[in-house]
Amino acid sequence: MEKEISKVIVSTSPHIKSNETVSKIMLSVIITLLPAVAFSIYLFGTYVLLMYVVSVATSVISEYIVVKLRKRPFTLNDLSAVVTGILLVMVLPPKFPIYGVIIGAFVGIVIGKQIFGGLGHNIFNPALIGRAFLAAAYPVHITTWVAPRIGKISAVSGATPLAAMKFGGVVTRNLPLFLGTVGGSVGETSALLLIVGSIYLFIKRYIKWQIPVSIFITVAVLGEIFHLINPVKYPGPLFHLLSGGLMIGALYMATDMVTSPLTGRGCVIFGIGIGTLVIVIRLFGGLPEGVMYSILFMNAFVPLINRAKPRIFGTEAVHEK
Repeated sequence: MEKEISKVIVSTSPHIKSNETVSKIMLSVIITLLPAVAFSIYLFGTYVLLMYVVSVATSVISEYIVVKLRKRPFTLNDLSAVVTGILLVMVLPPKFPIYGVIIGAFVGIVIGKQIFGGLGHNIFNPALIGRAFLAAAYPVHITTWVAPRIGKISAVSGATPLAAMKFGGVVTRNLPLFLGTVGGSVGETSALLLIVGSIYLFIKRYIKWQIPVSIFITVAVLGEIFHLINPVKYPGPLFHLLSGGLMIGALYMATDMVTSPLTGRGCVIFGIGIGTLVIVIRLFGGLPEGVMYSILFMNAFVPLINRAKPRIFGTEAVHEK
């Protein structure tokens, strides 16, 4: 009886196929951001809609030009440039000049993404790179705020809640922060809509839950510690969680698949680092907010975090008795 000869087929990766694609994931991110996007347009007017359109268009055109110069196939269908354009506007003041939006989107795509080799190769979050450049180039515009257009609902105008707390000792109530009826960047004001939108991404496992959870726990614990030490000077943990860009940063930017760690343990370390830096900058730094710089700083450590005791793919995890 002849022995059956088993054939081994060798092919290039990936060896495990799935229905998930980059374009599908990015489209899901866009859809989950739409409630916060629509609310931001309602809060601050049609000028914000123009900012979104200009930012997305600039991001797509910039990527097209660079990809063509590199003689690579254009990848508009992956929708990553669209996501970058939307997120950039969401972390800008509502009346930021249009020329600044164009520059920020260009820098985010070209310097933050394409200069590293394109999608999957960038070290830093492109939208935050664009925002960081604008913060350095236009410090007045980046800190110019307007009151939201919300009818009879009370709002905090002038300074953002974080600035009012840091420089004036005024702590905004938690409910307005949660609902988004406060001044601030375009899309970071409503914690409620950002949380609701991100639930689908958690269910589909498009974002690593360890990152936002570790950020929130770290911010809450450190915020509570300093609040207990001096409740007059330092606000409580809930204020830290709901104010500024913590929600959008933790849920949509720190969880970027490309710029976040690969392992669950690495994601926890990554999140703890971000949360710690946020509290340090907010309470002891010269700026009222520190989410952007905290994420970018920890992005730089991701390659090092990924090198810490890696498990070889394809092997079983060893469970200690």
